[in-house]
Amino acid sequence: MKTSASKGYIKRTQKDYSVSFKLQVVQEIEFGQLGRTEACHKYGIQAKSTIREWLRKYGNFDWENQSGTIVAKTPEQRILELEAKVKLLEKQKARAEHLAERADKKVIIFDMLVDMAEKEYDIQIRKNYTPGLSTTSKKNTKKQ
Repeated sequence: MKTSASKGYIKRTQKDYSVSFKLQVVQEIEFGQLGRTEACHKYGIQAKSTIREWLRKYGNFDWENQSGTIVAKTPEQRILELEAKVKLLEKQKARAEHLAERADKKVIIFDMLVDMAEKEYDIQIRKNYTPGLSTTSKKNTKKQ
């Protein structure tokens, strides 16, 4: 290890860390006791990327499938999560109902405006269109 006398900074290399030390840091991070940045400051590790590599090597996260091991949550935590999800869904439902009601009102107003325009200008705006086979469709059915 190299020490800078003026700053009291210890420059470390990858070889300075024992496997047990690496496992301890990884365990603290995975249990949520420390973040990567906090671990760097606490243990004098130079870069967060060093810790990221330790997490890849020694951690429980499955980097190939991008899924972590499932940590069992307490029933209270699960209830709080579900309550938050219910509140969010209720807000989304209320917003959707509001938008649907607004769209219905727009349709009613549009119909009223079309009715008024038809009476005012004595023209038929709405067409009584009954779908039927077009002439090209009739020709195609005869060939088969």
